[in-house]
Amino acid sequence: MSTEAIAVEKPKRNYNVLFGLTLLALLVLLWILLSVTTTSFASANNIANLLRQGSMIAIMAVGQTFVIITGGIDLSVGAVVGFATVVVAMMINAGFPIWLAILVTLLVGVAIGMFHGFGIVKMGLPPFIITLATLTSLRGIGLLMTNGNSININSDTFTAFSRNSFIGIPNLFWMVILVGIPAYIFLHHSRWGRYLFSVGSNAEASRLSGVNVQRTIYMAYTLSGLCAAFVGVLLAARIGIGNPTQAEGWELQAIASSVIGGTSLFGAVGSVHGPLLGAFILATINNGANLLNVNSFWQRIITGALIIIIVYFDGLRRRGK
Repeated sequence: MSTEAIAVEKPKRNYNVLFGLTLLALLVLLWILLSVTTTSFASANNIANLLRQGSMIAIMAVGQTFVIITGGIDLSVGAVVGFATVVVAMMINAGFPIWLAILVTLLVGVAIGMFHGFGIVKMGLPPFIITLATLTSLRGIGLLMTNGNSININSDTFTAFSRNSFIGIPNLFWMVILVGIPAYIFLHHSRWGRYLFSVGSNAEASRLSGVNVQRTIYMAYTLSGLCAAFVGVLLAARIGIGNPTQAEGWELQAIASSVIGGTSLFGAVGSVHGPLLGAFILATINNGANLLNVNSFWQRIITGALIIIIVYFDGLRRRGK
């Protein structure tokens, strides 16, 4: 790496660290305020429930971040989650081993992500269009597969996982760590992660410098589909059913978590820790609002306001370079 590139990279890393610490401070502040203003926020049951709520959106936000860094968007992740609950439920009820049902479901997510990459790279479709089409199509396919009904999962072994804890921490939160650590290494300490940033910054310049832009786009959307399918498995385990209408609107929560976590919708800026913190900030706001009996409509307004503010300041930061 050249001296000039190192000079550019260092302030970017410093910015990510500073922004991450700011998000962590905000999350801690919210927890302190809600512990003081409510009687049940700090209870063990509520904290465990909050961690479970935030964990699935956090994993989706990581996958979404890979895509946004390249300058794209994946609107299908909520539908992929719902469809994945159907696939894993049908396979388990058909008598397949749980490990095989999970593996096939994850491969379905990979296939969906690769289809998105194909649509963008080979067909020339905008990411917004191809993923929006998948969003609506997967809901319809899932409803056809289930005849519009929910599928009750008849395996207590499978559903018990999401309700249990390890050393007092919910299993679903451990899944965030399971995804977050390799995702961090991949994005920040591998050449593939650098390729994502490079493509998001300038795809043509990346191509001229030897980066396989098409393969990088395939990779980003494949990882997003994989993360969404994994969340579908976790959701099916938590609620005990397969239903294609589940996770409706979760794609917007994943995007919001990523943006609140510092990922730029303009591409080339993002991290793993930011979206994870963003997801738990949103989960904390929603949890606290419920405990305070705040109208759910206000929760959406607050989320929207946060996105506007952060994107606005991201624009100022970009113009100030």
